[in-house]
Amino acid sequence: MPQKKKITAVVRSQAKLAEGIHDMWLVTELAREAKPGQFVGVYPLDQSKLLPRPISICEVNKEKTALRLVYRVAGEGTAEFSCWQPGQVVKVLGVLGNGYPVEEAQGKCVALLGGGIGVPPLLETAKALACGNLSQVHTFLGYRNADAFLEEDFARYSTLHIATEDGSMGTKGNVLDALRESGLYPDVIMACGPMPMLRAVKQYAEWEGIEAYISLEERMACGVGACLGCVVKTKEVDPHSHVHNARICTDGPVFNAKEVKI
Repeated sequence: MPQKKKITAVVRSQAKLAEGIHDMWLVTELAREAKPGQFVGVYPLDQSKLLPRPISICEVNKEKTALRLVYRVAGEGTAEFSCWQPGQVVKVLGVLGNGYPVEEAQGKCVALLGGGIGVPPLLETAKALACGNLSQVHTFLGYRNADAFLEEDFARYSTLHIATEDGSMGTKGNVLDALRESGLYPDVIMACGPMPMLRAVKQYAEWEGIEAYISLEERMACGVGACLGCVVKTKEVDPHSHVHNARICTDGPVFNAKEVKI
C-alpha cells in the first residue's frame, strides 16, 4: 500500500453546483494513485485549524493529473475551501482509505446508490465500471428536491434513475424506492450516503441475497487510523485494537455490508 503523503496541490477550478455544494479540481500527483471510493484530507490555510477535512474523490481526469472534489460546505474549513480561486496552492493528504471492488464487479449488473453528499464518490466508480457497457451499470441518485447535482455526469456512464423526497424529480421517495420501481435485480450494489440509507441498503441486500458494498460517512480526525476516532462495529476482531471494530478511515470507508454492524 502506498505511503500516505502530505503534498502540495494547486486549485485548477472552483464552481458551485447546488445550494451548499461546491465542485473543485485540484492538480496533484495523488491523482495517479486514486481509486474509486477513496478520499483525501484537505488542509485549511487557516493554521488555527490543524486537522485536514476528509473529502471523497469524485473524479480523476483522463491524464491522471487532477482530482475532482465535490463537497458540501458544512463548517469553517469547507467554507474556506469554497472561496479558493484557481492558482491557489494548498496542502492535501492522501490517498486515503480503500475503495469499491470494481475489478470484481466487471461484467456484472451493478446498482450504484447515492444519497445527498454520498453521490460524488460514485461518479469515478461508474466510470470505472462502465467500460462501454452502460446497460450493466445503473445509478440511483437521491436528493431532497429538484436542486440536484452531477446527474448529467452520471448519465454519460450509466443508466440513470433519480429519486427525490418531495417528488419534484424522478421517483418520489428514496433510492431504494427507485430501485424497486425500476424492477432491476442487480448482482452487486455499491452505495454511499447517510447512515439511515445505508442501514436500509444493508437490510435490503440481505433480504434479496445481493452482494453489497457500502461507504460509511463519519467524522474523521487524523485520517490515517491513529486516533481511533472513527470506528464501526464489525463481525471480526480488528488486529489493531483487538476488539470487534474497524477504523473507517483506513479499513474503510468501503466495507462489505455483511461485515459491519450499523
